[in-house]
Amino acid sequence: MTLLDTILEANRKYVRPGAFPPLPKNPKKQFAIFTCMDTRLVDFLEPAMGIKRGDAKVIKNAGNTIVDPLSGGVVRSLVAAIFMLGVEEIFVIGHQDCGMATVDAEALKERMVTRGVDPAVIATQVPDLAQWMGAFSCPEENVARVVSVLRQNPLIPKDVPIHGLIFCPNDGHLDVVARGY
Repeated sequence: MTLLDTILEANRKYVRPGAFPPLPKNPKKQFAIFTCMDTRLVDFLEPAMGIKRGDAKVIKNAGNTIVDPLSGGVVRSLVAAIFMLGVEEIFVIGHQDCGMATVDAEALKERMVTRGVDPAVIATQVPDLAQWMGAFSCPEENVARVVSVLRQNPLIPKDVPIHGLIFCPNDGHLDVVARGY
C-alpha cells in the first residue's frame, strides 16, 4: 500500500459526520504563531502554549526564517491574519536544535544535483543557497532578527505586539527572547 493509500484509509476511519463542530476562520484568541516546520513541534507546541484547534493562526516554514522581508509568504500570511482575521499579536517561535542552524549549502547542492536539479539553475536562481534557505547559526539570534524584521515592516501596524520565544522540543518549555509589549 502506498503512503497516499495509507493516509486515505486513515482519513476514512477518522471522519465522523457531525463529530467536529464547525469553527470560525478567525482565531478565538486573536493571535498568530510563526514557527518552524520541524515535526517535533506537531501536537506539542500548541498544547505547551495552552491552545487548541481554532485558537490561533499557525504559519510554518523551515527554521521560522524570513528571507523576503517585504513581500514573502510569511509577511503576506501575517498581513492577512491581522487585517482579515482579527489577529492582534504575533508570536515568533524558534526552537532548540533547529536543523536550519546546521545547513551545509554545498552538501545540499550536491543532493539537489543528484536528484536531477540542474546546477546551472541553482547557480542562476539561488546563487547564495544558504541565504535563500534562510540558514542561521543560532536559533535565539534568528528569532530576534525575525522579530526585528517584522517590527520594521511597514505593512504590519506598530500597535501589534510581536513576541519572540524559543521552544524546547524535548520537554516543551518556552524561553522569552523578545517581549512585544
